[in-house]
Amino acid sequence: MTKKLCVIGLGYIGLPTAVMFANHGVKVHGVDINEKAVALIRNKQLHIEENGLQDRLNTAVDSGHFTVSTAPEEADVFIIAVPSPINADKTANLDYVRMATESIVPLVKKGNLVILESTVPPRTVEDVMMPVLEKTGLEIGTDLYISHSPERVIPGKVFEELVNNDRIVGGINEESSRLTEELYRIFVKGNIHITDATTAEMVKIIENTYRDVNIAFANELAKISDQVGVNAWEAIKLANYHPRVNIHLPGPGVGGHCIAVDPWFLVELQPELAKIVHLARKTNDSMPEYTARQVKSFLDKKNIAHGRVAVFGLSFKANIDDMRESPAMEVLKHLEELGIDYTAYDPHIKENNFSRQTQNIEEAVKHADLIIVLTDHNEFKAMNPEAFADQLRGKHIFDTKNCIVRPVWEKAGFEVTVLGDSKNVTTV
Repeated sequence: MTKKLCVIGLGYIGLPTAVMFANHGVKVHGVDINEKAVALIRNKQLHIEENGLQDRLNTAVDSGHFTVSTAPEEADVFIIAVPSPINADKTANLDYVRMATESIVPLVKKGNLVILESTVPPRTVEDVMMPVLEKTGLEIGTDLYISHSPERVIPGKVFEELVNNDRIVGGINEESSRLTEELYRIFVKGNIHITDATTAEMVKIIENTYRDVNIAFANELAKISDQVGVNAWEAIKLANYHPRVNIHLPGPGVGGHCIAVDPWFLVELQPELAKIVHLARKTNDSMPEYTARQVKSFLDKKNIAHGRVAVFGLSFKANIDDMRESPAMEVLKHLEELGIDYTAYDPHIKENNFSRQTQNIEEAVKHADLIIVLTDHNEFKAMNPEAFADQLRGKHIFDTKNCIVRPVWEKAGFEVTVLGDSKNVTTV
């Protein structure tokens, strides 16, 4: 059994993974360059939101199996779980992967295993990590083993999926794969599928690109439905009763650290071939502006010259605090460009990120002409608008996630508009 594990990167994937191993008896040292995050974790406080993480962190720290700092330590296995964002020109930024790999070069010894969990373009292990690790002087594949095992979890259900999801393991050779499978078997109950490192990298990109293309199709259907008088949500639901159809749902855009980023890796690698992928990315990236223009059109129809909008939801997904690549932030940018005033509220975002964000729903809706829902948090689904209806200038709501309980809002006197549903707009 692994004696010691060093996890580089203590974010939405690295921290849950580290405490999972620690709570299964492995000595784990966690590393992050964010000094504030390290200080919080050391004191059993969270810098991210994830169901079940607090209790598991408490157990890991109290047991003595989990320590943290800003510098890596010697270990038997190193797991790299750092961000792999895109640059402004939509190319892969692998600086964090490269720096994390370089940070362990002085510590790596014969027999060690290095695993990359970050989602990266194909050939990153071979072209970026291996040249760096060759600086150790160890023979790659004989003295030092390397694998790619991409995370496959969804925020809000990370621990459940870490255990139960099938896992892909791609080693640079058979022994690298064997050692990696042996490590994850400490807690993984799902099947572990063995392949090579480059194929494993490609698998993760395929998974997220499939979802992005599917969502782009749904968003096109929503736009078309807005023009021809159809409820896209109803049509998609009915179409999905077909045994071989599984259309995703539309919305104000696509966010997160995976779906909104990973398809660009394929476009960068093969721009002349990734035509559908590129079009899907452009379609989904266009939705925040489309959403903002829908707001502008609504205000114009109501002859509201200097409108104010209450924005509900800033995170990219329901019931989490993750704002990475959130389409909500792009919607806000386009509202500003259109000269529309707004306040923003999200019950899961505890720290104010900009001056127009409020921690109070009453303040958010005060004097607003329109509420726009950008994230389908449970809090919004269960909301009783009668509690604050008298604070608004206009009783109008634009639901881009089709998540509110429509009869409740109609009973409170609201005009309800849903993205992709021009069939049943309610006028009170």
